[in-house]
Amino acid sequence: MNIGAAARASGVSAKMIRYYESIGLIEAAGRSAAGYRIYGREDVHTLTFISRARDLGFSVAEMGELLALWRDQSRASADVKAIALKHVAELEDKARALQAMSRTLRHLAENCHGDRRPHCPILDDLAAPPAAPAPARRRRHLAAGGAGR
Repeated sequence: MNIGAAARASGVSAKMIRYYESIGLIEAAGRSAAGYRIYGREDVHTLTFISRARDLGFSVAEMGELLALWRDQSRASADVKAIALKHVAELEDKARALQAMSRTLRHLAENCHGDRRPHCPILDDLAAPPAAPAPARRRRHLAAGGAGR
């Protein structure tokens, strides 16, 4: 099948397929006599694997590690689990950071009158110089949803 059909079958765009080939994440496809890329079932299976890994937020480097482990029948599942758990921790850190940003923006929006006056605490906060970093214990407390002083 050509690259368009492989893209439709796998959920990976043709542009990304070419990119993944260019960085060596996947092997370069075979070519027809006319020079068009040709993909088989195994190629589509690999691209589907990549699509699912990407949907779960794995980086290109992590996808490369997972692909290598997937192809290695002598792998230890502990190696795969370690990559997955590291990624889970990163996702949870990002989720905490997003929650903190959400709380901050919600607080600023609640304190904005939203009327015709020019004063806006949201813009004031964005324009303020960065605050000094809080001590580590205080940052953890605030990130966990603790009240400020």
